[in-house]
Amino acid sequence: MIEEKELYPWPGDFKTGESSSSVAVVTLGKKFEFDPEKVAIWGPMRTENLGIEKVIANTISNPNIRYVVVCGEEIRGHKSGLSLIKVSKNGIDEKGRIICSPGAVPYIENISKEAVERFREQVDVIDMVDTVSKKEIEEKINDLLEKDPDSFGEPYTVIKLEKSKGTEFQADFALHSSLSVSPWGEITSFSSEVS
Repeated sequence: MIEEKELYPWPGDFKTGESSSSVAVVTLGKKFEFDPEKVAIWGPMRTENLGIEKVIANTISNPNIRYVVVCGEEIRGHKSGLSLIKVSKNGIDEKGRIICSPGAVPYIENISKEAVERFREQVDVIDMVDTVSKKEIEEKINDLLEKDPDSFGEPYTVIKLEKSKGTEFQADFALHSSLSVSPWGEITSFSSEVS
């Protein structure tokens, strides 16, 4: 049996259910609970860059996922839901920008263009942005499950993120003269004298 960390290699704020399900759900700024026997993976996504990268990486690691339902309230400014829909429709340009994305910083920097193309080929992204009715979302999930598509084939592993120290910045003007910021946004301060 495949371990969950291999099936979904990028950590995040999500829950997992039946890995053979063809449906994943991105709930944007709202949290919902779904039947774990019907949905493979679900959870919120708030940013149009790292958030989308995590969704892509975890979706293509499970070839059984053929639909990604994007629902819940859109994140103001980030437009992460619409950006995920645009990456599915249009892909990314040579600089990693999501083509035609309305997001503030819609750049894919930590996964390859090949991984993005695999996502675009493997799944249909279902636009239910700003739908907050759990009943409507569950009806859509049931409709998609009835289609019963085949697995896309072999899992695709983008890269596995390993937790490490991160990057250190020096700043004489800050409250702390040294900060360490991990890829997960954890900030660690170190005390030292400011000249």
